[in-house]
Amino acid sequence: MDFSYTPEQERFRAELRSFLERALPPGWGTPECPPPETDEEMLALDRDFQKKLVEAGYAGLSWPKEYGGRGASLIEQIIYIEETARAKAPLPVNLAGLTMAGPVLIRHGTDEQKARHLRPILTSEEIWCQGFSEPGAGSDLAALRTSAVLDGDDFVVNGQKVWTSWGHYARWCMLLVRTNPTAPKHKGITFLVADMTSPGVTVRPLKQISGDDDFNEVFLENVRIPRRNVIGEIDGGWNIAITCLMHERATLTFQRQLQSRVAFADMLPRIRERALSDPVLRQKLAQLHLEGEIIRLTAYRGLTRQLRGHAPGPEGSIEKLFWSEMYQRQFEVMLEALGPAGLLMPGSPHAPDDGRWPHLMLYSRGRTIAAGTSEVQRNIIADRVLGLPKD
Repeated sequence: MDFSYTPEQERFRAELRSFLERALPPGWGTPECPPPETDEEMLALDRDFQKKLVEAGYAGLSWPKEYGGRGASLIEQIIYIEETARAKAPLPVNLAGLTMAGPVLIRHGTDEQKARHLRPILTSEEIWCQGFSEPGAGSDLAALRTSAVLDGDDFVVNGQKVWTSWGHYARWCMLLVRTNPTAPKHKGITFLVADMTSPGVTVRPLKQISGDDDFNEVFLENVRIPRRNVIGEIDGGWNIAITCLMHERATLTFQRQLQSRVAFADMLPRIRERALSDPVLRQKLAQLHLEGEIIRLTAYRGLTRQLRGHAPGPEGSIEKLFWSEMYQRQFEVMLEALGPAGLLMPGSPHAPDDGRWPHLMLYSRGRTIAAGTSEVQRNIIADRVLGLPKD
């Protein structure tokens, strides 16, 4: 495998690195420049950063140029992920819009839908969220029950969604609804664009164990959504949803392994002295380093498959399962090395790095649930990779 980049790709990297140095606040990612404390402050910073991305041509990196994107190659997208991770640049609060809603509209939307929505997605003027998961339909998405009944030119929608990231700031929602309750469960689903300011929409933030509240539950009570807001065909929403998820996961393994590597590099200076005198800790750190290299090379293997024209397959479940459990082990080792002080949460005057590490440890607990639980991933691997009998 050739890990080198072409001169043109290296120029792209150098230009991007220079842009990030100018676009981010001085000292960003260091203790001298901590991230904003509140979601509102982070939203303001993110929108300012998004505006700079648009002006420099880095927003909607993979979007076709005619829709305001850059038409970047997959390699350029990977370089972008690498450099933004290195710079610890904030993830766009409109991530769902840029990576899912925009590509879905470009591929399946009407000219009217594209003209209305694509530009505000790029500029982050209008934030999007994803209304897929429900209390009884998470990993088994096709089991969703939110109903939509056609009444004249509108659908009347009733139901509940959960784990809706940034739903409390979103203007628009990619909403999966059941429009044909008698059809097979994959056949009676429709993909709607829902205005979150519509009467009957209630959003309630969910406070997590980490203290974050970027997830929400969304209640829909007799919400009227115009028929013209259907993406694709009525009852044809399942294939649209698959397109949406494929765009979400296209570079997901790279984002995961870079997230882990950045955190691991930040861990080492903090616990270096302890590791020098503790051979067991050194062994655990060596194991984490090896696991980080394993997931990095696995990510490159997946990239190679895509460059050769293959669509992402069930092997992605192997990557997701391995990374999510590795990520949890990483912070367990860090807290063990820090000792009792490592349990102090943000806001405590004695917390190392202002409580960053217990916050990340608690955050990591959800990684074995989000995007499919570890149990579901093991079932997929057993069925689709190993070919084991379902019984």
